[in-house]
Amino acid sequence: MSNRHRLTFTAAPQHIDELGHVNNAVWLQWVQDIAVAHWEAVASPAHKAAYVWVVTRHEIDYRGNIGAGESVAAETFIPEGPTGARFDRRVDFTNAAGKVIVSARTTWALLDRASGRLLRVPRDVAAPFLPESANP
Repeated sequence: MSNRHRLTFTAAPQHIDELGHVNNAVWLQWVQDIAVAHWEAVASPAHKAAYVWVVTRHEIDYRGNIGAGESVAAETFIPEGPTGARFDRRVDFTNAAGKVIVSARTTWALLDRASGRLLRVPRDVAAPFLPESANP
């Protein structure tokens, strides 16, 4: 199983700001969309029922942009194992020329769905999302 997940996003007219390109808030929504899609694609049904993730930090670098009708290839991955309840995630958006134009590093915390409390990320929850080198 790969720890990477990919989606394509296409800029629609409602995504475009007064400068003629995708608004920063849309990029942030796309970061969340691919993170959730990765969890939904990889996590077990039991884990999806027991846990929920919340964002604690977003750090985004903008090196380019796209306009209406243009698409980006998004790829997300977990670069390293969790620290307590937190997991960092990377998301890179690549334009048609193959250049990374937006890159995000986000931190997510795991909550127990029933209690709403922070929870140390269990090894079996983390394992499918980690690089092969990080899985003993």
